[in-house]
Amino acid sequence: MTPAKNSQNWLPGIFNDFFGNEWITKTNSSAPAINIIEDDKEYKVEVAAPGLTKDDFNVRIDDNDHLIISVENKKENSEKDKKGKFLRREFSYSQFQQTLVLPDNVDKNNIEAKQENGVLTVNIPKKALPETKEPKKIEVK
Repeated sequence: MTPAKNSQNWLPGIFNDFFGNEWITKTNSSAPAINIIEDDKEYKVEVAAPGLTKDDFNVRIDDNDHLIISVENKKENSEKDKKGKFLRREFSYSQFQQTLVLPDNVDKNNIEAKQENGVLTVNIPKKALPETKEPKKIEVK
């Protein structure tokens, strides 16, 4: 296996070991690079997206609590002669979808996404943990 393919396959293994489930599933082998960062307050997902705009992205949560990030990008360049016949026509189409299984400790109602400088960033806040109280001891009489 080539090093490029190895580098794309290591990330799901780490999250499967840590979270004990399928955190990431890819539907495109040429998927853009993705970083997932965790701190005390949130998870942050960064997707490399050079040349794309915010309108190219669709970010949603499905009925199974999967965060789905998808991109559909169509481009067409053409040159026509004076009679309207194509002298040259170039078009491209790219599609990408990334699915992340959200952990139980996230606040799904406050997830935010923004695209800036060629990177899509999705902030996934964690739920506040309930305060743990010492169990009350009841004296047996």
